Amino acid sequence: MNLHQLTLAALNDHRLFTILDLAGTFAFAISGAVAARDRGLDWFGVVVIAFTVACGGGVLRDLCIGAVPPAGLTDWRYLAVAMTAAWMTVAAGRLVARLAHPVILFDSLGLGLFAVTGAQKAIIYGHGAEVAVLLGVVTAVGGGVTRDVLLTRVPVILQREIYALAALVGASIEVAGERLGWLSSGRTWVALMACFALRYLSLRYKWNLPRPSGSQDNDG
Repeated sequence: MNLHQLTLAALNDHRLFTILDLAGTFAFAISGAVAARDRGLDWFGVVVIAFTVACGGGVLRDLCIGAVPPAGLTDWRYLAVAMTAAWMTVAAGRLVARLAHPVILFDSLGLGLFAVTGAQKAIIYGHGAEVAVLLGVVTAVGGGVTRDVLLTRVPVILQREIYALAALVGASIEVAGERLGWLSSGRTWVALMACFALRYLSLRYKWNLPRPSGSQDNDG
């Protein structure tokens, strides 16, 4: 592969990363906006929660890898995408509500997108496989944890639901595929869909991680 081909490949990878990162921002922003609306927050609260959920994990990732100032705070596109998602949720609430379990759908989609892009960015900045997988998980779950804390709910990651595990699977596939030389676009979609499918199906069919023996079940 000559220099021209390498340059084109790098540009294509960068475009794919940017598109996926913005898509994840949009998905998580809708998830946060719907959750905030359901908790009875005003429009300003909805916007704040949407932006925090959409960019919280990415900001934490960028701080960990030294990509400062974080893209979520300096790139206008992230704010614009989050604001658009929040506005859509407020203005077209009925349309969003027609989707089956909108929070679950968009949260699952955002989880997969951010698990992949978090791992990708860590690799781009020269970090090893372990760090890339870990930051993929942090990017994916950071926004959801922030949302639940701000809305005074027990974070999903601390419950039995398969959440962080799904992000771990997606990030691991992305990193393993990169190490094995898989085509970047191919491994990205495989990782994304594996994370999304595991998370969504676990909620649909109520798959849960086991609890330690003797723990109390507060589901009822």
